[in-house]
Amino acid sequence: MTSRSPFTFRHVIESRHRRPTSERYSDPVRGRGGLVPAPGNLISAKQENESSSKKVPAKLLLKVNIERSLGPVHVILSPENTVKDLVKSAIDIYVKERRRPLLKQIDSDRFELHYSQFSLESLKPEEKLINLGSRNFFLCSKPSSAANSSSTVDTKI
Repeated sequence: MTSRSPFTFRHVIESRHRRPTSERYSDPVRGRGGLVPAPGNLISAKQENESSSKKVPAKLLLKVNIERSLGPVHVILSPENTVKDLVKSAIDIYVKERRRPLLKQIDSDRFELHYSQFSLESLKPEEKLINLGSRNFFLCSKPSSAANSSSTVDTKI
């Protein structure tokens, strides 16, 4: 056996309380009943919480369902990227993972991004991702303008 005394939590507690009172309670903080002395580390934590509410996330996890595909493509992008960047990234990931059905075209300009497959309005390509308010989207091909032009027939009289 050793002659040392066992280490207990009492040693830890006593070592924390041996600091001078001026270090433990440095600045008064306004509480409900007036000024209350509080430890300095609580004051800095309060200031950090106020500034953290203004922070923007570093990356966004976005799910993009592609037309006729079974599952969504998961894309991680910066919130400062645009809808056009998201479309390009989603198509690149879809092709890289060799998903089925194969896409007829992989040009990102030939696709539109919607909030859902039931939404008729497409999102603007220059809009920032942080301003969209959603993390789930639907990607479909743009309607071809060739179908519209072939329906008009010029007749000569």
